[in-house]
Amino acid sequence: MDAKGELMTLNWLQVPGHLDWLRGEQRRLVSLHHREALRPDQGVGFAPIGLDGHGDPDGNRELYLHARMVHCFAIEHMLGLPGADQVAARGIEALLRFFLDPSQGGFRSQLAPDGRVLDETKPAYGNAFALLAGSSALIAGLPLASELFDAANSALDDHFWQAGEGASVDSMTADWQIAEPGYRGQNANMHLTEAYLAAFDATGDPVPLGRARSIATKLIWRNARSAGWRVVEHFDADWRPLPDYNADNPGDQFRPYGATPGHALEWARLLLQLAAADSTLDWALEAAEALFNTAVSDGWEAKRPGLPYTTDFTGKVVNESRMHWAVAEAVGAAVYLARTTEKAQYEDWYREFWSYIRNFVMDLDGGSWWHELDAEGRPSFQTWAAKPDLYHAYQAMLFPRCDIRLGLALAASRGLVV
Repeated sequence: MDAKGELMTLNWLQVPGHLDWLRGEQRRLVSLHHREALRPDQGVGFAPIGLDGHGDPDGNRELYLHARMVHCFAIEHMLGLPGADQVAARGIEALLRFFLDPSQGGFRSQLAPDGRVLDETKPAYGNAFALLAGSSALIAGLPLASELFDAANSALDDHFWQAGEGASVDSMTADWQIAEPGYRGQNANMHLTEAYLAAFDATGDPVPLGRARSIATKLIWRNARSAGWRVVEHFDADWRPLPDYNADNPGDQFRPYGATPGHALEWARLLLQLAAADSTLDWALEAAEALFNTAVSDGWEAKRPGLPYTTDFTGKVVNESRMHWAVAEAVGAAVYLARTTEKAQYEDWYREFWSYIRNFVMDLDGGSWWHELDAEGRPSFQTWAAKPDLYHAYQAMLFPRCDIRLGLALAASRGLVV
């Protein structure tokens, strides 16, 4: 109590017991993926995790999932987890030996369990994660990290990045033709921003930092601001918004119709991280707060908590499914805004998000987190069939415990993850 005898509200971001809980959940998540990652019967790379918490040896291998695993286990290696470097090494081997196109460069989208190429398309989304993986592996000093970083950086630099547009195209064919000439996408460019920030952390090269600023300015300061601080997902080749794109397919995994509150929250964090590295981004805090407040105002319901997958551009909910990644990114946004502004509202939201995750999203029996819930908090499989990913949930454990001026890998390398 304070001097007046009133109860004091503790800041969870400073409570040792809460930080201990985060560490425990981090260990629980990582142990499942660590156990499955090195199974000898799973084929090339990492088998996707099923609902029961076990890898499916017959499941196809996705570029973005492999790269995300390398990123996570490179950080775990720097945090002192025994054997994490071997998991990261398995992922790097799969990326360089099987996903990488040996003749023309760039990383292919999908493999069969035996390493056969199933989809030769080279997606900007997956190649961005390859750069993130290479950056984290480089910071961690892992073998072949330079080869992975250089392969991803060269592909993005030579083919995906469009200097005249200040952003990347969405996908390329095997022989480096633009696969969808009439389409430009937000999602791949958002994750490319994340990857470019990691590349800047790994090398100090100002070029990726400048590209991250260019993407953020185009997508957020120009487009999201004009759309009532809702992130526009789809554009034509001239970067004109396509508000009706996929109106007949609102549950698409990567290109849903409408605005995505989870991406607004992801951008809120990325903008503050970018502003810490680039002082010219003087609009970042205004935008981060506006994105956060619009997303929770549109999407968070007191009686049916969780963030809906999509809304329209008036804020009306379109797809009520609750994706685990959206609330994980909400945690990160709340952390960065609470620490940047010291406003109590963001710490209150931080508590709200974690209470929802603990009560609904965490699967304490099967392991990991449910990747999708319905509006009543029940496991749902309309969009995601299983639990393939560690990355979003894992990062949510680290955001509250790291120096927010740095990327997670660089913070881990400097001992700045408590």
